[in-house]
Amino acid sequence: MMNIFLFVLCLVINNDIHIVHGIQNTLQEDLELERQLQLINKPHIKSIRTKFGDIIDCIDINKQPAFDHPLLKNHKLQRKPNFKTSSVKNSWARLIFGLEKHQYCPTGTVPIQTITKDDLIRDKLLNSHTSTQSTPGDHFAEVSLVPGLGPYYGVSGSLSIYNPKVEKDQSSASVLWVRNEDANRIVLGWHVNPSLYGDDATHIYSRWTRDNYEKTGCFNMQCPGFVQTNKRIYLGTRVDITSIYGGRTIETNVSITQDPITKNWWLNIENTNIGYFPIALFSNMASAQQGGWGGKTHAPPGAPSPPMGSGYFPDKSFIHACYFRDVSFKNGSTQNYGPEEYHVNTETDKPSCFGVKYYGNQGRQLGYSLQFGGPGGNYFFFQLNYVRSFFYPSLFHVSNFPKAINYHMKVI
Repeated sequence: MMNIFLFVLCLVINNDIHIVHGIQNTLQEDLELERQLQLINKPHIKSIRTKFGDIIDCIDINKQPAFDHPLLKNHKLQRKPNFKTSSVKNSWARLIFGLEKHQYCPTGTVPIQTITKDDLIRDKLLNSHTSTQSTPGDHFAEVSLVPGLGPYYGVSGSLSIYNPKVEKDQSSASVLWVRNEDANRIVLGWHVNPSLYGDDATHIYSRWTRDNYEKTGCFNMQCPGFVQTNKRIYLGTRVDITSIYGGRTIETNVSITQDPITKNWWLNIENTNIGYFPIALFSNMASAQQGGWGGKTHAPPGAPSPPMGSGYFPDKSFIHACYFRDVSFKNGSTQNYGPEEYHVNTETDKPSCFGVKYYGNQGRQLGYSLQFGGPGGNYFFFQLNYVRSFFYPSLFHVSNFPKAINYHMKVI
């Protein structure tokens, strides 16, 4: 009887010990999150509430979170890049993302979205999987530059913007990217990611790492790294309106370009430089071995994949599938070149759900172009798309795309 009593007593004590350790671990995690929030959320000069309810703080440009990174303690702020940026802008782009004109941050400050504890928890969970091509539940359809023809110093293109429907634990992104030795990479584009933002809207975003997301990198500004320089457009900004299959077409120009002098990697959206990733953040990014354009999706292992892009397969009608047009890369000559067929590889890891087509040079209006996307793993959605495309053939083809896109811009 005494043995049984001692056995039960040991179980109770061990259970209490596990409970205490669990409480201690929770408290330590909470303290760590609070420490991170204090580092990220800096004292602000002005606070702005957007029409979506987001809180944007205008932070002294010299005191922004990036400079808390250990590798950037002695970093000298670069206010503008040492290369020319196109001055041609689409006037409608200001209406679909970024701060409104009366909300611009004061000179000398930059807009940074307030980060909450829930944001950090969601980001930690999202970074627990690396979002590489080999991760279960992650899929891609992309056109990538051939590694042996590099090095590369930038990629660019005009990307159509959609709002694919995804579930809570899914995400769908359309991006361009540069990477070196796989471990170092920078991504820029748009995505729908309810786990990150708590909504099903489309957001402009970036992501970086120096070790394949093992210990470094994050989305947007949720860790020190990216240096914000623009006072209107910020990472994580929500897109007001998006493209409609067969209807209006909304696009924006995006690029990642290395500064030829400082070697920092600049992000440009709608021909506006919004900031840069300092070269000191990376283990080896003096140039990029690869770059590319395309789409990525994520779903929990075993679950159906969400739609990519517009949710439709490429068909050379640029108001159907998601596209990049006027794509180019920058080599050692610092000139932009449209990639010829031999410059690129075209690949998708799940051709029954997603497709990708590279069309090469399609003339003055479209330039070097590609399409990508598809319905994902929902078989019923795939059948519905197929029937719809069969009975309602394309009203617009690549040959008259300029007329179509101009018309839809006027409607907006």
